[in-house]
Amino acid sequence: MRWYDDLYVGYNLLDKKRQVMWKIKRGKQQFNKYDVLDIYPSNVLTQKWYKDSDIVIVGIAEGREEAMDMVQLIIMDCLNSTGGCKVKDYILNLMNEERSKREE
Repeated sequence: MRWYDDLYVGYNLLDKKRQVMWKIKRGKQQFNKYDVLDIYPSNVLTQKWYKDSDIVIVGIAEGREEAMDMVQLIIMDCLNSTGGCKVKDYILNLMNEERSKREE
């Protein structure tokens, strides 16, 4: 499991970001927290398959409604930056750019 460097964080989790990330990384169950785009409740991510997968967590939100708002924001960011809605390509390109900057 990987985390997007510029993680989108819902307004209800702004002061709890590190705590939520710590719990997900350590497999601690949480309720009413969602990971967005493919919207998963965070307690699903505590399963071994997800922890060992190459899944990228792009955002975290509290509650399904906030997760849906965040998906809309991510799509709008993609549309404004690229003129299209290929969100996966947009996020992966941003991740590659960040990695390139760190390697310089």
